[in-house]
Amino acid sequence: MLDLDPTVIHDIDRADDVRTALADQIRDTIQSPTACGTVRVGVPVPGPMRPIDWVRAQPSSEAVYWSGRDEDRTVAACGAADVVSGSAAPVDYGALGRALDERLDEAGPGVRYYGGMRFDAGQPMAQGRPDRRWAPFGTYRFVLPRFELVETDGALRLVCTLVLPRDADRADEIIGALGAAALPGPSDHTALPRPRRRQDVPGDEEWTDMVRWALDAIDGGALDKVVLARRVALSLGASMDPLLVLSHLEPATPECYHFAVRPANGAAFVGASPERLFRRDGRTLVSEAVAGTRPRGETEREDEALRNELLRSPKERREHAFVRDAIQDDLARVCSTVRVPEETGELALARRRHLHARVTGTLQPDTATADVLKALHPTPAVCGVPTADAAAAIRAQEPFDRGWYAGPVGWVGRDAAEFAVGLRAGLVEETQIALFSGAGIVEGSAPGREWKEIEQKIGDFAAIMGVSDPRMASRQSS
Repeated sequence: MLDLDPTVIHDIDRADDVRTALADQIRDTIQSPTACGTVRVGVPVPGPMRPIDWVRAQPSSEAVYWSGRDEDRTVAACGAADVVSGSAAPVDYGALGRALDERLDEAGPGVRYYGGMRFDAGQPMAQGRPDRRWAPFGTYRFVLPRFELVETDGALRLVCTLVLPRDADRADEIIGALGAAALPGPSDHTALPRPRRRQDVPGDEEWTDMVRWALDAIDGGALDKVVLARRVALSLGASMDPLLVLSHLEPATPECYHFAVRPANGAAFVGASPERLFRRDGRTLVSEAVAGTRPRGETEREDEALRNELLRSPKERREHAFVRDAIQDDLARVCSTVRVPEETGELALARRRHLHARVTGTLQPDTATADVLKALHPTPAVCGVPTADAAAAIRAQEPFDRGWYAGPVGWVGRDAAEFAVGLRAGLVEETQIALFSGAGIVEGSAPGREWKEIEQKIGDFAAIMGVSDPRMASRQSS
C-alpha cells in the first residue's frame, strides 16, 4: 500500500470538502422551486492557490482567464454554461446586444460573459480569413463559464453557474464535472521550451514595401494614419500548454490586462495588454487614447530622457492626437457628455511607455454594451484614420489574418463591462506561438524604426522563453 505524505492527504481531504459543499449547493439550487434564470453558487477555497495554476489543471478544454488592470479580481474558468457566438461578418451588433441583454436581464452582478471579437468584425470575410487556427473563435464568442475560481482581495471562491430551468435535468452531469475538477492546482513553474525557428510575415523587404505604400497614401491624402502589423511565428521543440505561457507572462508584465481565451478543441489566444478599450459602470464610461512608444531606460537619467523624447516628439504626438480625437468623436455617438484632458500624459509600463489620455463619458439612456463596441472598435490606435479606409488598407496589405489580435477582449455583465484591446498577444497551438504586433504609420514614419518598435513590443514573450533577443539566428522570412 502506498504511504501518502500527510500534507498530500490533507490536500485531498480539503479538495473533497470543497467539492462536496459545492455539489450540495448545486443540488439544492436545482431542486428549489423558486430558482430560475442564471444563478451562481459558490464556496470558499482554502489557499494559497494561483487561479492560473488551477485552470491549467482542469480536464475541460474550454478555458478563460481574466485579470483586469485596475481590478482586484482574477477569474480562471473552465467549461461553458452558455455561449453566445457568431461566425458571420459584418457583425450584427444589434443582434449581439439583444442576445447578451436577454441573458443578463435578470442576472446578478457576478454573472459575466467572457470573450471577444475579431479585429475585422465589421468587414465581410475573404479567402483565407479566418485562418483555420482562428476559426473556433468565430467573429465573436462570449462564454458564460460553468466553473470559476475567483480571487478577490486575496480570498478564493469556487463558483458554479447554472442556467435554469435548462440545467434542471443536468445535475448529475454538472456534479460529475465538478468531481473531475482538480483542487488544488499545480504550483510548479515549469520552464517553457525555447524556440527553434522563427518566421516573419511579412519579411524585411515586404515590410519596407508596405510602409512605403502607406507613406505614399498618407502623402497623397488618402490616409492620415494606418497601423500595420506583423506576425512572428516561433516554432518550438515540444508541444506547450498555452496557459503555462500566460503563467510566465503575467508576472513579467505588471500594470497590464492578462487574458486567455481557449475555445474547446482549439488554439488559445493569450496576452498582456496595456490598453483599455473601455470600462462601463452603469452609464459611466471610461476609455483611453494610447499611441506612441519608447522603451524604458536602464538608468534613471536615460529613462527620463526617453520620456521627454516621447512627450516632445511631433511624430508621436501627431499619432496620439489622431487616436484621442477619434475616440472623442466615437464616444459622442453613444454618450451625452464626453470629457478629454487638456494635457497628454504617459502610460509607463515595466519595459516601455506610451502617450496616454483618459477619455470619460456618460452613456445615453438605454445604450447597450454592444453599442459601445460598435462605436469604438476598431480605434485608430490599432487601425488608423479614416477608419474605414485604414481597415481596407490593412486587409489589402497584410499577408495574414489578424483574427482576434487587436480586437476587443473582456467581459460583459448586466450593468457593467470591461474590454482591453487584444495587444501584446499570441495564438498558441501545440508546438507554435504566433506573436502579433503593429506600429502606427504616420507622416515621418520610417520602415526600419517601425520594425524595431515591433521587435521591442514582442520582447516580453521573447524574454519569458529565455530569448534575450527576439531576432534569432534561425529567422526566416515568408
